[in-house]
Amino acid sequence: MRVSRGPRQRAVPYAFLAPAIILFTLVVLLPIGYTVYLSLHRTRVTGLGLGRGARTEVFAGLATYRDALASPEFWRGALRVLGYGAILVPTMLGLALLFALLLDLPKSRFARFNRIAIFLPYAVPGVVASVLWGFLYLPALTPLPVPADMLGPGLLLFAVLNIGLWGGVGFNMVVILTALRAIPAEVYESARLDGCSERQIALRIKTPLITPALVMAGVFTVIATLQVYTEPTTLAPLTNSLPSTWTPLMKVYTDAFVRGDIHSAAAASIVIAVVTLALSVLFLRLVAGRAFAGEDL
Repeated sequence: MRVSRGPRQRAVPYAFLAPAIILFTLVVLLPIGYTVYLSLHRTRVTGLGLGRGARTEVFAGLATYRDALASPEFWRGALRVLGYGAILVPTMLGLALLFALLLDLPKSRFARFNRIAIFLPYAVPGVVASVLWGFLYLPALTPLPVPADMLGPGLLLFAVLNIGLWGGVGFNMVVILTALRAIPAEVYESARLDGCSERQIALRIKTPLITPALVMAGVFTVIATLQVYTEPTTLAPLTNSLPSTWTPLMKVYTDAFVRGDIHSAAAASIVIAVVTLALSVLFLRLVAGRAFAGEDL
């Protein structure tokens, strides 16, 4: 028997969803819409530029995007981020997987302490971590023997990489370790009865079964890589080798708040968002087949 619902009952779910929808609209949709609006306009300066009416906002269409993509600084920053991600993503996922497998061993000693110790750097804010590592990189300030100028042009990329690895491995390790703990113990017992060693269990059973968790950690790492900003910005005052446009996001900040070109910054930020979305979807498509295969094992 079908029970009819009144207007008030049908409105209850929407009443519960209303705060989240309003907050999402105000915090996400409206800023995105305003950024798109700014990216389609530019500022026109007329006369001497001294009066109030000297600067007017005019519609520019895609010309703002063309100018943003034609900037050599933007592409140099994009190449740096590409090299940064090519090293960071596989290294971070590899270390996170290694630590998770070691902590999941049945005879792992001090597992709780090691888990907290590996995850703890993630709890340190990025600015604080960058300042701490920045002073450790400076030979005049650190008590540790520094073999070379870590903030020089040759090693600057690896200095930023080290901060990213130090802070991000722990989070991905927890994600992977959580997936490992969800695997039924009977799977391991059957493998051991068949004569599998712990190494074979880790490589042939555990790793394929946690492929979806690896995919999720990989997507998070790719997004964080494309949006790298905190570490190089914090290290910039400590060295002359790091320009204010070292990454695309740093260029967006410089254009918006230093050069005063908010429209070019808006266009560049939209491009970065679209590229981030495209690469994330591409990464998911490349590994989705293996992820579902891992779930079926």
